[in-house]
Amino acid sequence: MDQTDSVVVVEHLEKRYGSFVAIEDVSFVVERGEIFGILGPNGAGKTTAVECLQGLRHADGGNLRVLGLDPRHHAAEIRRRIGSQLQESALPDRIKVWEALDLFASVVPGGGDWRVALEQWGLDTKRNARFGSLSGGQRQRLFVALALVNDPEVVFLDEMTTGLDPASRRVAWDLIRRMQDRGTTVVLVTHFMDEAENLCDRLAILDDKRLIALDTPSGLISRHATKRRVLFSTDQPDLTWLDSSQHVTAVHRTRDRVEVEGTGPVLAFVAAALIEHGIAPTDLRVKGADLEDVYLSLTGTGRSD
Repeated sequence: MDQTDSVVVVEHLEKRYGSFVAIEDVSFVVERGEIFGILGPNGAGKTTAVECLQGLRHADGGNLRVLGLDPRHHAAEIRRRIGSQLQESALPDRIKVWEALDLFASVVPGGGDWRVALEQWGLDTKRNARFGSLSGGQRQRLFVALALVNDPEVVFLDEMTTGLDPASRRVAWDLIRRMQDRGTTVVLVTHFMDEAENLCDRLAILDDKRLIALDTPSGLISRHATKRRVLFSTDQPDLTWLDSSQHVTAVHRTRDRVEVEGTGPVLAFVAAALIEHGIAPTDLRVKGADLEDVYLSLTGTGRSD
Protein backbone atom coordinates (compact mmCIF):
# COMPACT_ATOMS: atom_id res chain seq x y z
CA MET A 1 0.00 0.00 0.00
CA ASP A 2 1.16 3.53 -0.80
CA GLN A 3 2.48 5.10 2.39
CA THR A 4 2.45 8.75 1.25
CA ASP A 5 -0.80 9.43 3.14
CA SER A 6 -0.22 6.94 5.93
CA VAL A 7 -0.25 8.39 9.45
CA VAL A 8 0.88 5.13 11.09
CA VAL A 9 3.52 2.86 9.53
CA VAL A 10 4.59 -0.43 11.09
CA GLU A 11 7.28 -2.47 9.34
CA HIS A 12 8.54 -5.74 10.82
CA LEU A 13 7.81 -4.71 14.42
CA GLU A 14 9.49 -6.86 17.08
CA LYS A 15 9.32 -6.66 20.87
CA ARG A 16 11.03 -9.08 23.25
CA TYR A 17 11.49 -9.39 26.99
CA GLY A 18 14.61 -11.48 27.32
CA SER A 19 13.82 -14.77 25.62
CA PHE A 20 10.08 -14.08 25.59
CA VAL A 21 8.72 -12.83 22.25
CA ALA A 22 5.83 -10.39 22.72
CA ILE A 23 5.37 -9.52 19.05
CA GLU A 24 7.28 -10.59 15.94
CA ASP A 25 7.55 -9.35 12.34
CA VAL A 26 4.25 -7.41 12.28
CA SER A 27 3.68 -4.92 9.44
CA PHE A 28 0.72 -2.70 8.54
CA VAL A 29 -0.09 0.91 7.68
CA VAL A 30 -2.99 3.09 8.79
CA GLU A 31 -4.28 5.65 6.32
CA ARG A 32 -5.25 9.19 7.24
CA GLY A 33 -8.86 9.43 8.37
CA GLU A 34 -9.61 5.72 8.63
CA ILE A 35 -10.78 3.67 11.60
CA PHE A 36 -8.29 0.81 11.83
CA GLY A 37 -9.12 -2.10 14.10
CA ILE A 38 -6.81 -4.61 15.78
CA LEU A 39 -8.22 -7.97 16.89
CA GLY A 40 -6.64 -11.01 18.48
CA PRO A 41 -6.66 -13.45 21.41
CA ASN A 42 -5.00 -12.84 24.76
CA GLY A 43 -1.25 -12.54 24.35
CA ALA A 44 -1.42 -11.92 20.59
CA GLY A 45 0.50 -8.65 20.90
CA LYS A 46 -2.26 -6.09 20.29
CA THR A 47 -1.60 -3.85 23.28
CA THR A 48 2.17 -4.23 22.88
CA ALA A 49 1.92 -2.95 19.30
CA VAL A 50 -0.09 0.17 20.14
CA GLU A 51 2.09 0.93 23.19
CA CYS A 52 5.20 0.76 21.00
CA LEU A 53 3.55 3.17 18.56
CA GLN A 54 2.92 5.64 21.38
CA GLY A 55 6.45 5.39 22.72
CA LEU A 56 5.25 3.73 25.93
CA ARG A 57 7.34 0.67 25.12
CA HIS A 58 10.59 0.57 23.16
CA ALA A 59 10.42 -1.61 20.06
CA ASP A 60 13.38 -3.98 19.67
CA GLY A 61 13.19 -4.18 15.91
CA GLY A 62 11.49 -2.81 12.84
CA ASN A 63 10.54 0.61 11.55
CA LEU A 64 7.74 2.64 13.19
CA ARG A 65 6.30 6.00 12.17
CA VAL A 66 3.43 7.96 13.69
CA LEU A 67 2.66 11.23 11.90
CA GLY A 68 6.07 10.87 10.27
CA LEU A 69 7.89 10.57 13.61
CA ASP A 70 9.72 7.63 15.18
CA PRO A 71 8.19 6.94 18.61
CA ARG A 72 11.53 5.61 19.86
CA HIS A 73 13.07 9.06 19.45
CA HIS A 74 10.16 11.53 19.33
CA ALA A 75 7.70 10.12 21.86
CA ALA A 76 7.05 13.46 23.60
CA GLU A 77 6.21 15.23 20.33
CA ILE A 78 3.97 12.37 19.22
CA ARG A 79 2.02 12.42 22.49
CA ARG A 80 1.21 16.10 22.02
CA ARG A 81 -0.51 15.25 18.73
CA ILE A 82 -2.31 12.01 19.62
CA GLY A 83 -4.98 10.88 22.02
CA SER A 84 -4.67 7.69 24.02
CA GLN A 85 -7.03 5.56 26.08
CA LEU A 86 -5.04 2.70 27.56
CA GLN A 87 -6.24 -0.73 28.62
CA GLU A 88 -4.88 -0.07 32.13
CA SER A 89 -5.49 3.52 33.21
CA ALA A 90 -5.75 5.23 36.59
CA LEU A 91 -6.16 8.66 38.15
CA PRO A 92 -5.80 9.88 41.74
CA ASP A 93 -8.94 8.94 43.68
CA ARG A 94 -9.49 12.51 44.89
CA ILE A 95 -9.29 14.28 41.54
CA LYS A 96 -12.65 15.57 40.29
CA VAL A 97 -13.97 14.76 36.85
CA TRP A 98 -13.82 18.37 35.64
CA GLU A 99 -10.31 18.78 37.08
CA ALA A 100 -9.02 15.77 35.15
CA LEU A 101 -10.53 17.03 31.89
CA ASP A 102 -9.23 20.56 32.51
CA LEU A 103 -5.75 19.19 33.22
CA PHE A 104 -5.62 17.09 30.06
CA ALA A 105 -7.03 19.96 27.95
CA SER A 106 -4.25 22.25 29.22
CA VAL A 107 -1.46 19.94 28.03
CA VAL A 108 -1.76 21.16 24.44
CA PRO A 109 -1.73 24.94 23.84
CA GLY A 110 -5.14 25.97 22.55
CA GLY A 111 -6.52 22.55 23.51
CA GLY A 112 -10.14 21.54 23.25
CA ASP A 113 -13.03 22.63 25.45
CA TRP A 114 -13.29 20.07 28.23
CA ARG A 115 -16.90 21.15 28.91
CA VAL A 116 -17.90 19.78 25.50
CA ALA A 117 -16.27 16.43 26.27
CA LEU A 118 -18.03 16.40 29.65
CA GLU A 119 -21.41 16.66 27.96
CA GLN A 120 -20.64 14.37 25.01
CA TRP A 121 -19.69 11.50 27.27
CA GLY A 122 -22.60 11.83 29.68
CA LEU A 123 -20.44 13.02 32.55
CA ASP A 124 -22.05 16.42 33.16
CA THR A 125 -23.92 15.16 36.23
CA LYS A 126 -20.59 13.82 37.58
CA ARG A 127 -18.74 17.07 37.01
CA ASN A 128 -17.74 17.47 40.68
CA ALA A 129 -17.53 13.76 41.50
CA ARG A 130 -14.16 12.41 42.56
CA PHE A 131 -12.57 9.68 40.47
CA GLY A 132 -12.62 7.22 43.36
CA SER A 133 -16.43 7.45 43.58
CA LEU A 134 -17.11 6.66 39.91
CA SER A 135 -18.51 3.35 38.71
CA GLY A 136 -16.52 1.21 36.28
CA GLY A 137 -18.54 2.44 33.30
CA GLN A 138 -18.22 6.08 34.37
CA ARG A 139 -14.45 5.69 34.72
CA GLN A 140 -14.25 4.20 31.25
CA ARG A 141 -16.22 7.09 29.77
CA LEU A 142 -13.90 9.54 31.52
CA PHE A 143 -10.77 7.84 30.14
CA VAL A 144 -12.16 8.02 26.60
CA ALA A 145 -13.15 11.67 27.08
CA LEU A 146 -9.60 12.41 28.25
CA ALA A 147 -8.22 10.77 25.11
CA LEU A 148 -10.40 12.93 22.86
CA VAL A 149 -10.48 16.26 24.69
CA ASN A 150 -7.75 17.87 22.56
CA ASP A 151 -9.11 16.81 19.14
CA PRO A 152 -6.02 14.67 18.39
CA GLU A 153 -4.84 13.91 14.85
CA VAL A 154 -4.61 10.22 15.75
CA VAL A 155 -6.29 8.51 18.67
CA PHE A 156 -5.42 5.09 20.09
CA LEU A 157 -8.31 3.38 21.87
CA ASP A 158 -7.54 0.11 23.69
CA GLU A 159 -10.79 -1.70 24.51
CA MET A 160 -12.68 1.58 24.50
CA THR A 161 -16.14 0.23 25.31
CA THR A 162 -15.29 -2.41 27.91
CA GLY A 163 -17.52 -1.79 30.93
CA LEU A 164 -20.00 0.38 29.05
CA ASP A 165 -23.69 -0.50 28.90
CA PRO A 166 -25.24 -1.05 25.44
CA ALA A 167 -26.61 2.50 25.21
CA SER A 168 -23.25 4.02 26.15
CA ARG A 169 -21.49 1.78 23.60
CA ARG A 170 -23.74 3.16 20.85
CA VAL A 171 -22.98 6.71 21.96
CA ALA A 172 -19.26 5.87 21.83
CA TRP A 173 -19.61 4.47 18.31
CA ASP A 174 -21.39 7.63 17.14
CA LEU A 175 -18.66 9.85 18.60
CA ILE A 176 -15.94 7.82 16.91
CA ARG A 177 -17.71 8.15 13.56
CA ARG A 178 -18.01 11.90 14.13
CA MET A 179 -14.29 12.05 14.88
CA GLN A 180 -13.60 10.29 11.59
CA ASP A 181 -15.86 12.76 9.78
CA ARG A 182 -13.60 15.54 11.12
CA GLY A 183 -10.54 13.78 9.71
CA THR A 184 -9.23 12.10 12.86
CA THR A 185 -7.51 8.75 12.40
CA VAL A 186 -8.55 6.07 14.90
CA VAL A 187 -6.61 2.94 15.90
CA LEU A 188 -9.03 0.75 17.82
CA VAL A 189 -8.10 -2.37 19.79
CA THR A 190 -11.27 -4.30 20.56
CA HIS A 191 -12.55 -7.76 21.37
CA PHE A 192 -16.13 -6.99 20.35
CA MET A 193 -16.77 -8.40 16.89
CA ASP A 194 -19.87 -6.27 16.29
CA GLU A 195 -17.86 -3.17 17.17
CA ALA A 196 -15.08 -4.07 14.75
CA GLU A 197 -17.49 -4.97 11.95
CA ASN A 198 -19.61 -1.82 12.36
CA LEU A 199 -16.87 0.74 12.97
CA CYS A 200 -13.67 -0.28 11.24
CA ASP A 201 -12.66 0.44 7.66
CA ARG A 202 -9.92 -2.21 7.87
CA LEU A 203 -8.88 -4.82 10.40
CA ALA A 204 -5.63 -6.48 11.40
CA ILE A 205 -5.96 -9.82 13.14
CA LEU A 206 -3.01 -10.89 15.29
CA ASP A 207 -2.41 -14.35 16.68
CA ASP A 208 0.61 -15.89 18.36
CA LYS A 209 2.49 -12.55 18.13
CA ARG A 210 2.11 -12.31 14.35
CA LEU A 211 -0.22 -10.68 11.82
CA ILE A 212 -2.39 -13.38 10.27
CA ALA A 213 -4.96 -11.33 8.30
CA LEU A 214 -5.45 -7.76 7.08
CA ASP A 215 -8.44 -6.54 5.08
CA THR A 216 -11.78 -4.77 5.27
CA PRO A 217 -14.41 -6.55 7.41
CA SER A 218 -16.35 -7.55 4.30
CA GLY A 219 -13.16 -8.69 2.58
CA LEU A 220 -12.23 -10.90 5.51
CA ILE A 221 -15.71 -12.41 5.59
CA SER A 222 -15.86 -13.13 1.87
CA ARG A 223 -12.38 -14.68 1.82
CA HIS A 224 -12.32 -16.65 5.06
CA ALA A 225 -15.91 -17.45 6.04
CA THR A 226 -17.63 -19.62 3.46
CA LYS A 227 -19.88 -21.57 5.83
CA ARG A 228 -23.60 -20.93 6.27
CA ARG A 229 -25.71 -21.92 9.25
CA VAL A 230 -29.32 -23.05 8.95
CA LEU A 231 -31.32 -22.72 12.17
CA PHE A 232 -34.70 -24.21 13.08
CA SER A 233 -36.64 -25.92 15.85
CA THR A 234 -38.18 -29.39 15.89
CA ASP A 235 -39.24 -32.02 18.41
CA GLN A 236 -38.43 -34.86 16.01
CA PRO A 237 -35.94 -37.10 17.87
CA ASP A 238 -34.00 -38.49 14.90
CA LEU A 239 -32.29 -36.15 12.43
CA THR A 240 -29.33 -38.35 11.48
CA TRP A 241 -30.46 -38.29 7.83
CA LEU A 242 -29.57 -34.60 7.68
CA ASP A 243 -25.87 -35.47 7.89
CA SER A 244 -25.99 -36.97 4.40
CA SER A 245 -27.80 -34.03 2.75
CA GLN A 246 -25.89 -32.19 0.03
CA HIS A 247 -23.83 -29.16 1.16
CA VAL A 248 -24.25 -30.09 4.88
CA THR A 249 -20.98 -30.33 6.80
CA ALA A 250 -22.20 -30.68 10.41
CA VAL A 251 -25.38 -30.87 12.47
CA HIS A 252 -25.59 -29.65 16.07
CA ARG A 253 -28.59 -30.07 18.34
CA THR A 254 -29.49 -28.66 21.76
CA ARG A 255 -32.88 -30.02 22.85
CA ASP A 256 -35.31 -28.77 20.17
CA ARG A 257 -32.89 -26.23 18.65
CA VAL A 258 -30.97 -27.40 15.58
CA GLU A 259 -28.06 -25.74 13.80
CA VAL A 260 -26.88 -27.11 10.47
CA GLU A 261 -23.53 -25.97 9.09
CA GLY A 262 -22.92 -26.04 5.38
CA THR A 263 -21.80 -24.26 2.23
CA GLY A 264 -23.40 -22.87 -0.92
CA PRO A 265 -27.18 -23.42 -1.25
CA VAL A 266 -27.38 -25.38 2.01
CA LEU A 267 -30.66 -23.72 3.00
CA ALA A 268 -32.47 -25.06 -0.06
CA PHE A 269 -31.21 -28.61 0.45
CA VAL A 270 -32.00 -28.61 4.18
CA ALA A 271 -35.50 -27.27 3.51
CA ALA A 272 -36.11 -29.96 0.87
CA ALA A 273 -34.88 -32.71 3.20
CA LEU A 274 -37.08 -31.47 6.03
CA ILE A 275 -40.19 -31.40 3.83
CA GLU A 276 -39.37 -34.88 2.54
CA HIS A 277 -39.40 -36.12 6.14
CA GLY A 278 -42.62 -34.35 7.02
CA ILE A 279 -41.02 -31.50 9.01
CA ALA A 280 -42.02 -27.90 8.23
CA PRO A 281 -40.50 -25.63 10.90
CA THR A 282 -41.95 -22.11 11.00
CA ASP A 283 -38.65 -20.60 12.20
CA LEU A 284 -36.38 -21.99 9.48
CA ARG A 285 -33.75 -19.39 8.62
CA VAL A 286 -30.17 -19.04 7.42
CA LYS A 287 -27.44 -17.13 9.17
CA GLY A 288 -24.66 -15.93 6.90
CA ALA A 289 -21.03 -15.81 7.89
CA ASP A 290 -19.91 -12.88 10.02
CA LEU A 291 -16.70 -11.50 11.47
CA GLU A 292 -16.90 -13.76 14.50
CA ASP A 293 -16.83 -16.79 12.20
CA VAL A 294 -13.71 -15.39 10.52
CA TYR A 295 -12.03 -14.70 13.85
CA LEU A 296 -12.70 -18.18 15.23
CA SER A 297 -11.65 -19.80 11.96
CA LEU A 298 -8.35 -17.93 11.74
CA THR A 299 -7.34 -18.03 15.40
CA GLY A 300 -8.81 -21.47 16.11
CA THR A 301 -10.02 -20.35 19.52
CA GLY A 302 -12.79 -18.48 21.25
CA ARG A 303 -10.35 -16.65 23.51
CA SER A 304 -10.34 -12.87 23.16
CA ASP A 305 -9.05 -9.88 25.14
